[in-house]
Amino acid sequence: MSRNGNHGTPQDAGMDYLSDRIEERQPAPTSMRWGFVLTWFMRVLAIVWIMKGLSSWSVILGIWTPIGQFEARSTGYQATIIYFALIDLIAAVGLWMASTWGGIMWLLAVMSHLILAAFFPGIVTSGPMTIVFFLTLVAVYIAVSWLAAQEE
Repeated sequence: MSRNGNHGTPQDAGMDYLSDRIEERQPAPTSMRWGFVLTWFMRVLAIVWIMKGLSSWSVILGIWTPIGQFEARSTGYQATIIYFALIDLIAAVGLWMASTWGGIMWLLAVMSHLILAAFFPGIVTSGPMTIVFFLTLVAVYIAVSWLAAQEE
């Protein structure tokens, strides 16, 4: 008797769980596979968020700004830049893996950016186009996620 309670072959032992990775789920027989669209949408977002995270690191390291300018800024500004340098890259990794937690971390990063831009415009500067762009990405992500969930 096997330990996992499965009386099949050892290859079947790994199939007893449901993965949270979208790309590992069984494809639906429909002509438009929304899971595939969601996976590639998440991967494109991952590339964009890697660039966003690396831009925060460039501010910290003084690549795009003069050396010492980051240290001269307020503590709130420094904490915000460090927060986005970390959360954007973590979200990008999760998005690239097409994992559920990646989408959640990305939503947390986007909503943090929007909230901080609304309440602290001196620290997080975002123009109207950036806000509309982020809200559009969130709406598309939610719509495609819903369609992918309905497909199953």
